Amino acid sequence: MEEKLKRLKEILAEFYDLYAVGMLLDWDQQVNMPPGGVEGRGYQSATIASLAHKTFTAAEVGRLLDDLLPYADSLDPDADDACLIHVARREYEKKTRVPAQFVAEFSQITANAMQTWQEAREENNFAKFQPHLERIVDLRRQYAEFFAPYKHVYDPLLDDFEPGLKTSDVQEIFSGLRLEQVALLKEIASRPQIDDSFIFLEYDEQKQWDFGVEVITRFGYDWKRGRQDRSAHPFTTNFGANDVRITTRVHKDNLASAAFSSMHEAGHAMYEQGVDPALARTVLCSGASLALHESQSRLWENLVGRSLPFWERFYPRLQQQFPVQLGRIDLWTFYKGINKVEPSLVRVESDEATYNLHIMLRLELEIALMEGTLLVKDLPESWNARMQEYLGVTPPNDAKGVLQDIHWSGGMIGYFSTYALGNLVSVQLWEKILQDIPDVEVQIRAGEFAALLGWLREKLHRHGAKYEPQVLVQRITGSKIDPAPYLRYLRRKYRAIYGL
Repeated sequence: MEEKLKRLKEILAEFYDLYAVGMLLDWDQQVNMPPGGVEGRGYQSATIASLAHKTFTAAEVGRLLDDLLPYADSLDPDADDACLIHVARREYEKKTRVPAQFVAEFSQITANAMQTWQEAREENNFAKFQPHLERIVDLRRQYAEFFAPYKHVYDPLLDDFEPGLKTSDVQEIFSGLRLEQVALLKEIASRPQIDDSFIFLEYDEQKQWDFGVEVITRFGYDWKRGRQDRSAHPFTTNFGANDVRITTRVHKDNLASAAFSSMHEAGHAMYEQGVDPALARTVLCSGASLALHESQSRLWENLVGRSLPFWERFYPRLQQQFPVQLGRIDLWTFYKGINKVEPSLVRVESDEATYNLHIMLRLELEIALMEGTLLVKDLPESWNARMQEYLGVTPPNDAKGVLQDIHWSGGMIGYFSTYALGNLVSVQLWEKILQDIPDVEVQIRAGEFAALLGWLREKLHRHGAKYEPQVLVQRITGSKIDPAPYLRYLRRKYRAIYGL
């Protein structure tokens, strides 16, 4: 069996290398590539995606997995090799349902669509992006059919990002969450509003960049194994635990954007940098799921980065950088300003109390698109109507509405719910952290994050994708994904800020 396991690992390593090259092409397209390169990049991405798919779905891989499954069952279920074989089997069964030609076509179309989305957003022209999105929606429906029969057409798409979770599971979690968050928003709306105008003064872009770099360096982001660049939409990508890259965006008239984007993406990146090196170049060498990933980005962005102890340490430093804009703004005023609750148009710049409503809106639209009850041409109107219903605001244009997110252009229908699920998991983890590291807030106040990062490395990061997300969350916190801790956290936090 050792020889067969060795051979399986060799093939999986080859697949991972091809996958990483595909990710590198995508990173370059969003960071460096000139607009004229989009057609050629589409062909390149399609070729690499097809090669990777054929490598993983080769008949030899199936035979090796058939032979190795009894061996895996004889091992400790937590052993790396046992998890590797079982996860590889699961992925093999999924990938062999999807023709290589489909994978190549999907990769080419999305590479072209991403460039068109960026142009459409800049021009505020949904019609320019519409035919690309129509084709993507059609392809995602075709993809779902490869996995029929299913309970819901959205299930196969969700499973790509959140293994083991069903559409009904997410809808059940969100149904109670929505009611509680809307009630909290009404309470907050009854209180005097916070003045955060100081955030939207003019701030030097290089100083904003430098402050973000200083903060994430203290967090523990390893610059020897990463870098930061600018992109239209902040993201994290990795080509292995020793090359994990992030991007951010800097606005001269919005101090919060660059700092919190950098913290958010660093949370993703530190997760990848913390995966056990023994899992490198296998199906286990990345995060367990997108919700688990988002739990890390939101933990560092919000539970750390928007906390009072954090700013007790870092606000004086920020005031030094911007004495004219912040010199007369005291700490408590600043803290309230960065935590102001106000329904907004843009998801990535929304507050903690309204963020999940943005996600629920997108989830409902995606499900309707997949069911065929909503046509792509009607998406802007439906988007605006739901924004008004859920958040009480209507986008003035499509650039700040239906075109604001990059995900659909990349074919990532099935993804959005993981953002809200990640919020919930982040606080479940935080409650456990407070039990295990009672003085964690004291350490944050001192600018020390080693114990916090070490806890996350030990409990979560090192395991990579060995376990399904619900299993891993339960192992760490004692329960599956649960909205109750998040709701407790919001009420506690905003009770103090708004005097509820």
